[in-house]
Amino acid sequence: MNEILSIALRGMQSDAARVEQIANNLANVLTPGYKRGVTLQAPAAASFASHIEGGVPATVAAPAMELVSDVRAATLKSTGQSLDLALAGRGYFEVMTDNGPAYTRKADLHVDARGRLVNAQGFPVMGVSGEITLNFTHPLISTTGAITSPTAAPDAPPLAQLKVVQFDDEARLEHIGDGLVAAGTGMKQMSDKDIQVRQGFLENSNVDSAREMTGLIQAMRHFESMQKMAQGYDDMVGVAIRKLGDIS
Repeated sequence: MNEILSIALRGMQSDAARVEQIANNLANVLTPGYKRGVTLQAPAAASFASHIEGGVPATVAAPAMELVSDVRAATLKSTGQSLDLALAGRGYFEVMTDNGPAYTRKADLHVDARGRLVNAQGFPVMGVSGEITLNFTHPLISTTGAITSPTAAPDAPPLAQLKVVQFDDEARLEHIGDGLVAAGTGMKQMSDKDIQVRQGFLENSNVDSAREMTGLIQAMRHFESMQKMAQGYDDMVGVAIRKLGDIS
């Protein structure tokens, strides 16, 4: 494929990826704890760099696309539900899925039939000592994640402690669906002084609908520009071929 057409195609592919991610962001504007995804592309100069060997341009490289998360904190909304939890600062709650540990900031929890504290998908929420089992449905949960009975004495030890972890590079955590992410590099359990659990709250999505719509318009306009460039070049080549045919 001609180099100019290749550049146009790669640009259109990049725009299509951006549009797909923006659509996903808009679909999750009301999903608690959702962090907007951002499609990044390596600088054009690097992505489309080519070198000359014997006067022939090398093949144009495809632009490197990477999906990262905008991990900026969102606002919290009060629900009044004792098993709705939010993290005001950094961190993720750990849950045990059928495929092993996963992590989330979406903590609309409940107590299942076995007395386990579980998330909306029924996965057990982990404490520092393993699964958390309760024989009541309205626990008191401190800002550090300590769980106590509402009838316990003020100096009574907690029944369990929520496990809250953080990662070195949150923006590149792998999303595995249902508001969950897989373990990333540099995972460590957070200390009590750094944990900010808010009982009776859920974290809103950090998607800004107006911002996403602006990005959608920009991506569509760029796609149309690349399409016009490809069509214009194709027309120019067609004219040149016809003229060469007339001369011969």
